[in-house]
Amino acid sequence: MLELIRTNSENNDFKKLITELDKELSIRNGDTQFQYDIYNKIPFIETVVIAYSNEKAVGCCCFKELDSETVEIKRMYLDADFRSKGIANKMLTEVESWAAEKGFSIAVLETGYKMLEAIHLYKKMGYTQIPNYGQYADNPESICMSKSLQ
Repeated sequence: MLELIRTNSENNDFKKLITELDKELSIRNGDTQFQYDIYNKIPFIETVVIAYSNEKAVGCCCFKELDSETVEIKRMYLDADFRSKGIANKMLTEVESWAAEKGFSIAVLETGYKMLEAIHLYKKMGYTQIPNYGQYADNPESICMSKSLQ
């Protein structure tokens, strides 16, 4: 049984999941991960979604406001044992719905070019590649994407 809950970054399950995410990113990105670490810190965020399978926290995703129209999707992670089951789609749909409920019309995100599964998911969910924005503008290892929430 899958349950999605809305919470914030103080949630202990969220903290555990992003620790696992950071471990996986360090393995995948190796010695280039350090350049992302400063952007992955979340001092407090009120818009976190956690996926539970049979009461076990298995995935998370959140968003933060970039401007009055735009949110940035952050910290998307799903335990490897639960991938390819549609859970990531449901988490992403939930954060997009939450952002739209709050009046935002655009979602953007950044992922690394080595994150092939993530890129595939985002494209499948309607995201298209855009020029790298903000802190990722000059980073050749970053891929930025956007989607209308309308």
